[in-house]
Amino acid sequence: MSAEAEPAGALLRADAARVVAAVARRRQGVEQALEQREAGEGRDRALLRAMVFGCLRWHHRLRWQATQLLTKPIARRHAELEALLLLGLYQLQWLRIPDHAAVSATVDAAALIGTPWAKSLLNAVLRRFQRERAGLDTRMRQNSEALFSHPAWLIERLRQDWGERYEPILLANNRAAPMWLRVNVRRIDRDAYLSRLQAAGIAAAPAPQAPAAIVLAEPRSTDTLPGFAEGLVSVQDAAAQLAAACLDLRPGFRVLDACAAPGNKAAQILEVCPAVAELCAVDRDASRLAAVERNLNRLGLTATLVHGDAASADEWWDGVRFDRILLDAPCSALGVIRRHPDIKLLRRPGDVEHVVALQQALLRSLWPLLAPGGRLVYATCTLVRKENELQIRDFLAETDDARLTGPDGARDLQLFPGQENMDGFYYACVDKQNVLRSAGVSDLQQ
Repeated sequence: MSAEAEPAGALLRADAARVVAAVARRRQGVEQALEQREAGEGRDRALLRAMVFGCLRWHHRLRWQATQLLTKPIARRHAELEALLLLGLYQLQWLRIPDHAAVSATVDAAALIGTPWAKSLLNAVLRRFQRERAGLDTRMRQNSEALFSHPAWLIERLRQDWGERYEPILLANNRAAPMWLRVNVRRIDRDAYLSRLQAAGIAAAPAPQAPAAIVLAEPRSTDTLPGFAEGLVSVQDAAAQLAAACLDLRPGFRVLDACAAPGNKAAQILEVCPAVAELCAVDRDASRLAAVERNLNRLGLTATLVHGDAASADEWWDGVRFDRILLDAPCSALGVIRRHPDIKLLRRPGDVEHVVALQQALLRSLWPLLAPGGRLVYATCTLVRKENELQIRDFLAETDDARLTGPDGARDLQLFPGQENMDGFYYACVDKQNVLRSAGVSDLQQ
């Protein structure tokens, strides 16, 4: 059968297999890979994304199941075939598609990825799974990678950092994240926007976690949200929306958003406190800085955009200190796996050490830019203690004029995935003291 004659279901599964294989080979992140596969006419984008994200979310379990069912591994050069098999296994367990239809469409897709000879193999393995599923489920409990569907190194890292809490974290990572919105309170209040959602037939609720936060009952495309194109609302998890409260913004403040792309937190700063003297948004990636500009333009907001490396502030800083600095630091992003399941495949153990060194460089570079009495908010979307509380502990130990204040005047804040339906995030508020201690002598800092 020619590619043109294949049923639409096979075409969609072939595309899904190509995306999953690109991620598994660490060639692309899932969103980048999807961009190349979602433009075809007649494609069911929602189903394509559901299959891709589900297959990545359960990749380690699906791959273990495949090894148990195959008589010999699929050759590495046939990565798309292996991905197609995993997609078939995923459909049989999680999608509301009749088993016979899922198997048939998956088998037909083999020809579209260049492996027509594998049709009988796919059919046999998927049928065998249907017969042996109960036994596989029992044996799976002896394999932690399969049981929790995370790589072994990541399971161990979370166990070391969080003890008995690591299992709930892993389980939360495997649940799809809700869709959170941030209302642009500069243009419309939350209740008014909720009314607009209700009028459009979109179920949603306000959330106590952040004053502009709304959670949707079901995720949906932004082009269906009333007023999105006009800048009334943005997509942002409630945990990320806590940044503005941590900054304790005031009119007339000069604010720096370091590592600002894609610009959600920069926009929130300007929405919450439009009377700041200046918001300077810095990012070292020119293309991502352009994304900041596009986001601000959609929302009707203006900031000073600087193409520069926050870890080398002396190359771009104008010498005028900031009252507030937001360091949304690069991190391993292990707190947002439920939203970005490709992280399970893309991260490696050594990545943690790399970002820890980068975070240290950023803190040391930016601290001199903060005015006495000012505040630096350190934020990550990870759960690794070495990147979070231990990173801040080390910074405080080497920085005489730094004091940890913490959100609400308490201490630093670690959020876990699924906690109050939010992503995993870390915040530390570090204030610069007006009194500088040095060699046992206190002097007023000029």
